[in-house]
Amino acid sequence: MKKFFFTIIFALVGIGSAFAQFEKGKYYLAATTNAAGLSYNKNEKVGLNFGVNGGYMFEEAWMLITEVGFDYRYEDMQALYAGLKCRYLIEQNGLFLQAGAKYVHGAPNYNDLLVTPELGYCFFLNRHLTIEPSLYCDISTKNVSEYTRAGVKIGLAWYFDNDKKPSDYIRRKK
Repeated sequence: MKKFFFTIIFALVGIGSAFAQFEKGKYYLAATTNAAGLSYNKNEKVGLNFGVNGGYMFEEAWMLITEVGFDYRYEDMQALYAGLKCRYLIEQNGLFLQAGAKYVHGAPNYNDLLVTPELGYCFFLNRHLTIEPSLYCDISTKNVSEYTRAGVKIGLAWYFDNDKKPSDYIRRKK
């Protein structure tokens, strides 16, 4: 049984690196979520998040990512956020390291700047489409012990070709 699981793991790693094309000039678009209950914070009972990310590979294996999204934290707290991150993709195995900051505005009267380290993996399903599970931590600069949150999230991403912009994938009527 152990051999079977190790074979599956090595096959997935091999597939990831076979399709990994982290060249300068690629664009990136992703939708991410942390499913209900997969984040933890001292004040939260349930944490649910949905975000959209867009990025550009400014150097080989280095990507600059912008993000916007919505957090449902608990009954009386919902928040909108926007941020900027830098990602380093390890081409040999599909792992990525990411760090950045995001501004969170929530009700009632909650504003915070979060530092956001993250560790994840790119599972390439084909040349463009990836599933990206990751471990993250949102470290509050307002009150570390009260508002810092850690969890697991998963994303679905599309890597665009170097010679095409995202708008080139939309069919135009003649």
